[in-house]
Amino acid sequence: MKTITKIIATSAAVVALFFTTNANAQSQKLGIGLTAGIPTSDAYNFAAGVDLRYQFDIDKQLSIPVTAGYTNLFAKDFTVGNTTFDGVDYGYIPVKAGVKYFFNDSGSGVYGLAELGAGFGTKSGSGTSFVYSPAVGYAWSNGLDLGVKYEGLAQNGTSTGFFGLRLAYGFSL
Repeated sequence: MKTITKIIATSAAVVALFFTTNANAQSQKLGIGLTAGIPTSDAYNFAAGVDLRYQFDIDKQLSIPVTAGYTNLFAKDFTVGNTTFDGVDYGYIPVKAGVKYFFNDSGSGVYGLAELGAGFGTKSGSGTSFVYSPAVGYAWSNGLDLGVKYEGLAQNGTSTGFFGLRLAYGFSL
């Protein structure tokens, strides 16, 4: 399946998810987040990303987030003999859906989050990866959200990922 077909299929699934569950949702939120992280692969120095998250609440404790954005893994330079080569960065567009559970009934405070989706590589030939991202965090009632996560990417029997810190601000729709 070509990448553009995968993007269209994923987008259609996200839109269908919004329309089929929106009637039962008590509230909706939209947030923007910044992520910085340390890659698990020796080929990369640093990870950085930005995302938009649409979240609809099933009740005060359970939410369904849908997240999309851009993440870049910044490559290390490497040396062979006396020659140094520039490493190749890896950029991708993660599109994920998941479950967010607050450990109290206020709709804020400590939460656990699990998301699954696809990571669409931005360079020609980089393909699509399976993306998984467990996280724990704290959301304040004023809209600030601070989380610690692992984001893994798997493709064709290989995998990489990063441990990251996500700072976000969300507002009710």
